[in-house]
Amino acid sequence: MRRFLSALTVVLLLAACGKTENGLADDKVYFFFSNTCPHCHHALEYINAKYPNLEMAMVNVGNPEGLRMLAQAAKDFEMGDSVGTPLMVFGDNYLMGWSAEYEPRFDEYVRPYLK
Repeated sequence: MRRFLSALTVVLLLAACGKTENGLADDKVYFFFSNTCPHCHHALEYINAKYPNLEMAMVNVGNPEGLRMLAQAAKDFEMGDSVGTPLMVFGDNYLMGWSAEYEPRFDEYVRPYLK
């Protein structure tokens, strides 16, 4: 019973703080990247050109905390071992990888986060 109440408390606190199950805020766009990933650079070029005022939490998977967050997002979205960069998280939606074909879906997912 004590464990149940502890778990319930954590869930309620996360909900009150606007956090998703993976600890990411659901009112923020997260961009997981690697410095050596060319697709990350292409995605950022598109995003910065089309949405210059978009605030994104940049998560470098080259450091331990960023890698931990990436692993947790992969687990939460049930990606298995098929996780890579760039990975963009929009609350309950995500977009992994980048090419011109991804632009319309990015535009759709980011719309609620524009100010």
